[in-house]
Amino acid sequence: MSVFTESPERQALRRAVFELGRRYGAGYFQAKARAGQPTHELWSEAGKLGYLGVNIPAEYGGGGAGISELAIVLEELGAAGTPLLMLVVSPAICGTVIARFGTDQQKQQWLPGLADGSRRMAFGITEPDAGSNSHRIGTIARRDGADWLLSGRKVFISGIDHSDAVLFVGRTEDATTGKLKPALFIVPRDTPGFEYRPIPMELVTAEKQFQVFLDDVRLPAEALVGDENAGLMQLFAGLNPERIMTAAFTLGLARQALGSAVEYARTRTVWDTPIGAHQGIAHPLAQCAIEVELARLMMQKAADLYDSGDDVAAGEAANMAKYAAGEAACRAVDQAVQTLGGNGLTQEYGLAALIAATRVARVAPVSREMVLNFVAQHTLGLPKSY
Repeated sequence: MSVFTESPERQALRRAVFELGRRYGAGYFQAKARAGQPTHELWSEAGKLGYLGVNIPAEYGGGGAGISELAIVLEELGAAGTPLLMLVVSPAICGTVIARFGTDQQKQQWLPGLADGSRRMAFGITEPDAGSNSHRIGTIARRDGADWLLSGRKVFISGIDHSDAVLFVGRTEDATTGKLKPALFIVPRDTPGFEYRPIPMELVTAEKQFQVFLDDVRLPAEALVGDENAGLMQLFAGLNPERIMTAAFTLGLARQALGSAVEYARTRTVWDTPIGAHQGIAHPLAQCAIEVELARLMMQKAADLYDSGDDVAAGEAANMAKYAAGEAACRAVDQAVQTLGGNGLTQEYGLAALIAATRVARVAPVSREMVLNFVAQHTLGLPKSY
């Protein structure tokens, strides 16, 4: 089979997930988001059908597949108008990190629930002063007997209010050198000293954003995920899937916007001619379709590299995919709104809400400028700028 042709199993997964999303529909999602309510019904059904845990090992109730399949789930839900942001976080980041580096106890405690959707885990790395720069993270974990004490601040952490725990990125001190190195800790939401507050956002989304305050949060030794001396290796085992899944999330929104615009251009008639017959309408939409497909191919390459175990190559491709998806989606949504004219800004068509949603992909989880820095330094071999 050609590398450019998806397997029958993946094609079937696409069709089934899209049908699930379409059954709920963009109207359901937008109504929930505007009311500030979670999309529990969709999340629960997707979990029961096995879609949320396709990347979780089969021995823990998952599908035993990879990020490639999970990206399909998120992309198709987005294309149907029902994107589930926590798919980026709970099964992709947290599920992957625990599956690769967690203890047997951590795997048994968390993976089955993450797979069927009955449990969720948020991810906390971004800080007010450090952004996502793991070298500047100020959340510190220090030993206190057999326990850990975790202190610091986090910001723009998604979905804490409906999560059972958060996988936090902190830093511990190397006993030999005294230098700080990144480490990952599972912190249940009800742990004393763990406080979170919502951040008012203009985004129309079902998931809220939070700032977090950690004040000497006492954690048992088993809260540490993996080896405290592994450093960046474990962290990027979660960050590469995050970038791939962000691309999938964004491309799903782009496809939703393009689908609406194409249907409108095909059926909207002015002076007895569908507006889509005019090249001034048709060509920009065709250009957007090409850009979306190109970004999609890079996302699929990144996911395939990651699933094959090539973390280094996956890191480069994941950054490129995230960048390409953000650029393509922003242009696609903008052109979709332009195609519909005034209708593109109405709640009926739901495109205006996608302007902010896709714009996020140029900023998070890593800014386009940092991606360009990465490519300049690691791909092109140019001198470091910082």
